[in-house]
Amino acid sequence: MNIIGPDTLVFGVEDTESCKQFALDYGLTQQSDTRFVALDGTGIEIKKADDSSLPSPLATGSMLRKTIYGVKDQHTIDALKTELEKDRTVTTLDDGSIESVDDLGFVIGFQVTIRQSLENLPAEKVNAPGSENNRAVNNIGINTDFKAQPRSLSHVVYFVPDAVKAEAFYAQRLGFITTDRFTHVGPFMRPAGTNDHHTLFFINTPPHMQGIEHFTFHMSGPTEVSQAGTALVNKGYQSFWGPGRHIFGSNWFWYFKSPFGCNIEYDADMDLHDGEWTAREAMPGADNSQAFLLQYREKWAPMGPPPGKPE
Repeated sequence: MNIIGPDTLVFGVEDTESCKQFALDYGLTQQSDTRFVALDGTGIEIKKADDSSLPSPLATGSMLRKTIYGVKDQHTIDALKTELEKDRTVTTLDDGSIESVDDLGFVIGFQVTIRQSLENLPAEKVNAPGSENNRAVNNIGINTDFKAQPRSLSHVVYFVPDAVKAEAFYAQRLGFITTDRFTHVGPFMRPAGTNDHHTLFFINTPPHMQGIEHFTFHMSGPTEVSQAGTALVNKGYQSFWGPGRHIFGSNWFWYFKSPFGCNIEYDADMDLHDGEWTAREAMPGADNSQAFLLQYREKWAPMGPPPGKPE
């Protein structure tokens, strides 16, 4: 199955204004009254919880109502419809996309991808002794006139009561590949149409917690993650975890609490894998989930002793 990755996450929320303002502050562009997008056109839909166009919520009340995956072409849509109709209802919507549910009850959709090419968009560049300079002479590395620009919807993480069952469905029915896993917690998975380390991660939890744990967009590099996160802190949003760098996936991260009933992350520089990769496994915990974790503090000028140090 040539599934590329998530195109859109659809939310049903009570406080639409807070969610829309958060999306703008995070750096997404408002494309319509309900749609907020990254540079490649992937994004989120924000609708009122009682909007009749939304699928029914999970029994837990999770605000995520639907995950829409982008696929390569109509042939993939047809193949997915044939596969899923073997044991569940599949609905073809007016826009040609299809909608169904996975084995845990999450509503999933599939459409010919809306992702736009970002091939000519430069990434963060680094100069280092012993290596050819990546950033040209007189080309400065930091821009203080900063505006966060999320590039692409990266991944979504689910709380699930049965990660084994969830992994089996996405692997056997949708062709997802497990890249790594945390023992007794769940797998990191990528669909066949991308080399990203993961677009999906399952965390085993009690049934009453089922829902979305976090979602994230790719940024240009660690500097943009740090600047975007700092901007959110300065706007009064609560940092949850980060900034730091993960071990599985190697991506830089900074997580924040959000009004979507879940966390939202900035990430950058994720590992890429192909069929030659052998999945790793590790016990969960700080030592295996992060290479390092930095501590945010308000700016201070080095004109005297560091904060907390005696004169």
